Amino acid sequence: MKWRRRLRLPRLPQASWRVLWWAGAAIVVMTAWTTAPLVLRRLAFFRVQQVELVGIRYLDADQVLAALRLSPHASVFDDTNLLADRLRGLDGVADVTVARRPPGSLKVIIREVEPVALVANERGALTVVAADGRALPFELVSLDLPVVQAADSAVVGVLARVQVFDPALFQSIDAARRIDAQHDVALELGTRRVLLARDAGPEVIQAVVLVARDLAAKARPYAELDARFAGQVVVRRRSTAPGARNS
Repeated sequence: MKWRRRLRLPRLPQASWRVLWWAGAAIVVMTAWTTAPLVLRRLAFFRVQQVELVGIRYLDADQVLAALRLSPHASVFDDTNLLADRLRGLDGVADVTVARRPPGSLKVIIREVEPVALVANERGALTVVAADGRALPFELVSLDLPVVQAADSAVVGVLARVQVFDPALFQSIDAARRIDAQHDVALELGTRRVLLARDAGPEVIQAVVLVARDLAAKARPYAELDARFAGQVVVRRRSTAPGARNS
């Protein structure tokens, strides 16, 4: 007689089977998630019919759409990271997010580089510049910015900080220029001037604003606020900035 030995496999507990089932389901879902765009992008139903641009104030919309380089057969399931990278290479764009809006729309959210000043050349033509002095391809029509004679990092840097820390003060600045070898900066506000060091921080800018408000409340006239000294703002009746007009 031949004896046959039957091997018995260990039985998995019910909890283990449940874990295996969920793991298998997760694999199926992940596979479907990664392969679905490859299938759906071939369907004409999901071709891009509309692009919504959000956040544009200064850039030309046609220029932005051209930079996307969408083909006639572009699908909402195409690689949105690739589209965002194309727009990040556009001058004046700080960051981009591209979102799908099936069945046929893309939503493009753009954060533009903030313009800080207008640089005037020898012919009087104006160029928009950013905080780092980089030229920006923005239209001048909707911009009300201080005018500077050159994209001087000291001058433009001070303007950028004022723009961030006190937008109201920034809006009142007509022009700005460097006044000495230490790169101190004069801000022109109509007939008045504010003198700042090139490294003036938020506390100095706030001090200037508080002094200006106090003088206005007391109806005290002044021509110049000099905030280049540590811990104080000097109020002058007449301007002392080199080349400045006396009030």
